Amino acid sequence: MSAPLYQLKAEFFKTLGHPVRIRVLELLSEREHAVSEMLPEVGVEPSHLSQQLAVLRRANLVTTRREGSAVYYALANPNVAELLKVARTILSGLLTGQAELLADLRAAEPNSAARRRGMS
Repeated sequence: MSAPLYQLKAEFFKTLGHPVRIRVLELLSEREHAVSEMLPEVGVEPSHLSQQLAVLRRANLVTTRREGSAVYYALANPNVAELLKVARTILSGLLTGQAELLADLRAAEPNSAARRRGMS
């Protein structure tokens, strides 16, 4: 019996649940990159990047090709780039809502402080 779809989705999102892997996928959403090009952009040790790329390979989210001594990575499916765009849109909305809430809270602070002073 195969795993239920919700369980497979959870595993998929777990794979995406690391900042280095997200950054790599963002870079690959733009174009194919050699590992050496990604290192300064991601800002981790080569061994750590290699580990994270292996996770993405095992999940079939990226493909590789070798050119001489360089290994190039690309997205296996362009829908991954779309998923990252949707995530950005969702987060922008959430952060905008939080910023508005914070502004409302800050605007209410002087009133509540004045009320407390008047009650004393």
